[in-house]
Order: sequence, then C-alpha cells, then structure tokens
Amino acid sequence: MTSVRFRDYLKIHAVIPISGRRNGSSSNMKKAKNLKKRIRRLEARMQKGAKKLARLKRKLEAAQTVSAAKSTNKAAAPAVKSAAAKEPRVAKKVKRKLNLTPERRAQLAAAMRARWAAKRAAAATNTQKISSGPDPSSGDASQPL
Repeated sequence: MTSVRFRDYLKIHAVIPISGRRNGSSSNMKKAKNLKKRIRRLEARMQKGAKKLARLKRKLEAAQTVSAAKSTNKAAAPAVKSAAAKEPRVAKKVKRKLNLTPERRAQLAAAMRARWAAKRAAAATNTQKISSGPDPSSGDASQPL
C-alpha cells in the first residue's frame, strides 16, 4: 500500500485523526493560552530592552558632559605641564581594619592619650623656654649674643 492509499484508508476507518487537529474547542484554548504567554514574554523582553536603551543613553549623556567639562578645564588652564614635571602617582595604601577586643582597644586608647599629653607638655615647656629667654630683636647690645 502506498502512503496516499494508507491515509485514505485511515480517514475512512477513523482509527486516528489525520488532520492534526484535536477537539476544536480545547485546541483553541491552548492556542490562546500559548499566544497570551508569547505576547507577555515579548512585551517583557521589549520593556527590558527599552530600559537598557534608556540606561545606555543616560551613560552616553553623562560621558559627554564629563568630556565637555574636561575640555573647558583644559582650555582654561594656562599651560600644559610637561611629562617630566608630572610625578608618577602612587597607589594609595589600603588601611587594614584591626580586629581588637574591647579591652585591647581601651588599653591602646589610654596609651595614645598618655602620648598626646606628653606631647602637649613638651610643647608647653618649649614655649615657656622661648618666652622666658631674652628677645634678640629688642636691641639690647649689653648682652652678648
């Protein structure tokens, strides 16, 4: 039997529906559901694309304003420094966070306070020595320099 005659035989005897359509109402519901789902996904994709486009436009505008500001700053600068005059930039050292116990923190704070008090006392004695000494600008020629 050829495939055409076999198909005709199946249509006549209705063993399996050949048309590819199942019960009409249920397939329409499934199609509608799938279409709604596809539309929803497409709209979401389009919205995401619009958001991405807006974000990129904002970035471009920001870059343009920065470049415009730089060009005005360069125009306002009196002269361009030579490459030899510029010092190479050194990366800033990252400060490490100390994991201290409260007791150790209090101990260090007390030590720092004592150090600062000693510095203040030393500065106070230096100013007293300077102020108590003779003033060389007074013009007193009787005392040797």
